Amino acid sequence: MEAEVISVSGFGINGKIIEKIKQAQKRQGVIILTDPDFAGEKIRRIIAKRVPDVKHAYITQSEGTKDGDIGVENASPETIIRALENAKCEVKEVRKEFDIQDMVYFKLTGDSKSKQRRDSLGKKLGIGYCNTGQLITRLNNYGISKQEFIQALESIEKEI
Repeated sequence: MEAEVISVSGFGINGKIIEKIKQAQKRQGVIILTDPDFAGEKIRRIIAKRVPDVKHAYITQSEGTKDGDIGVENASPETIIRALENAKCEVKEVRKEFDIQDMVYFKLTGDSKSKQRRDSLGKKLGIGYCNTGQLITRLNNYGISKQEFIQALESIEKEI
């Protein structure tokens, strides 16, 4: 897999870097892959807000952690390739296919293993780890169908 990598220097992201990302989007498209932590999510939102039609790739915190340090640079090449291959784009129309009732029904919130389920589900669907609210948003924004969601849940239940 060949790709141009643009380092945003963490919160040092500025107009010049955003312009570079916009140019890359025009040339070949952009996939955002940030560190699997709060700062990475914040940087992802900054880029997605300013550069339209980007795709989103995720790695889990466990995949991106080495000796207590969290970052994409700690992930294996296979993990990064998998994340890029599973990148999702946000859908244009507002979807409300998933809501809090789904999260409760499928034990993705309010259960002793909810966090583990969300982590495994995020990995399986390629949308990263999320809290309950983020999960609802990503499921709706990335156009994941109920069928795809249920199949992923069924496959992870064996792990939990």
